[in-house]
Amino acid sequence: MSQTLRSLLQTQWQRGGWLSDLLMPLSGLAGWVVKAKEAAYRKGWRPAYRAPVPVIVVGNVYVGGTGKTPVVTAIVQALSERGWTPGVVSRGYGVKIGPRPRVGHGDLPPERFGDEPALIGRSTGVPISVHPDRPRAARSLLGAFPQIDVIVSDDGLQHLALARDIEILVQDDRGIGNGRLLPAGPLREPATRLATVDAIVTNVSGPVPIAVPEPGAPRRLNMWMEPGAAWNLRDGTLRTLWELQADYATRGIAAAAGIGNPGRFFSTLRGAGVSPDTTMALPDHYSYAHSPFAELKAALILVTAKDAVKCSGLGDNRLWAVPVTPRFSDPGFFDWLTGCLPARDKLH
Repeated sequence: MSQTLRSLLQTQWQRGGWLSDLLMPLSGLAGWVVKAKEAAYRKGWRPAYRAPVPVIVVGNVYVGGTGKTPVVTAIVQALSERGWTPGVVSRGYGVKIGPRPRVGHGDLPPERFGDEPALIGRSTGVPISVHPDRPRAARSLLGAFPQIDVIVSDDGLQHLALARDIEILVQDDRGIGNGRLLPAGPLREPATRLATVDAIVTNVSGPVPIAVPEPGAPRRLNMWMEPGAAWNLRDGTLRTLWELQADYATRGIAAAAGIGNPGRFFSTLRGAGVSPDTTMALPDHYSYAHSPFAELKAALILVTAKDAVKCSGLGDNRLWAVPVTPRFSDPGFFDWLTGCLPARDKLH
């Protein structure tokens, strides 16, 4: 898809228009498929795998990235701090897995596990299993690490073959766009799906108060990113963003991001006082098989932590990763989440 067509489609997905209207018949067909699939699982015509431990699914209805990975990481860390032993299942987007899931923990190679599982593994150290068939991934995870007592699914809100106990939906400032299903709109499921999840996390640009939800409605909270000290991908040197801005302001600063919404990363940098001369929005899950920075004249290139797991092998000493820490508007969210899980002494 050309950049012009992609830009037009993104605009139509937000505001509607002639192209969105033209695609509505296909969206009607997509809606029928979604309803038929949901009914098949609800009525038991298609069985869902029920794991012997609780399952928390973190997903979205807006196609592409909305900030799920930081939420998964934060949930895993909160569960561990509260005495649980979590594991993660993921699709392993962009990686050809084969019939058997890949299971590991700690520093996982992104070319075998995918960039997001690699980032989660590096950030948390918990066991991770990747496979497009999430029940198969969950079985392999529990087989390899039987001490796990709760599974967090990175994405998979629409993967109904894996039964779940808690659903958390992550959205960003794009909301539901024009409210239409793919391809006339950006939604994988009807907007009414938001009313059926347990919690909705909205990825925003900074601390924003949120209204108290009505009784029976999903718990709502905001999330924003606070950047930390950057580290050089060649030698691991740590520098604050303020120091990098002061040292490189006259020599050229660039920022690159291969995430679902690259503009969010660039805005985070500007909010922290960094003014990139050049911004490079790369496709989500960009492979970095070849360096996109060869012709870039900047003396400093800032990338996301997700990009860093794949481009550290480029050997470019201009590359610095900017880690971000998610902050949440609801201080009681993780206590509420763990309180929704069944007691561990009743799991077996």
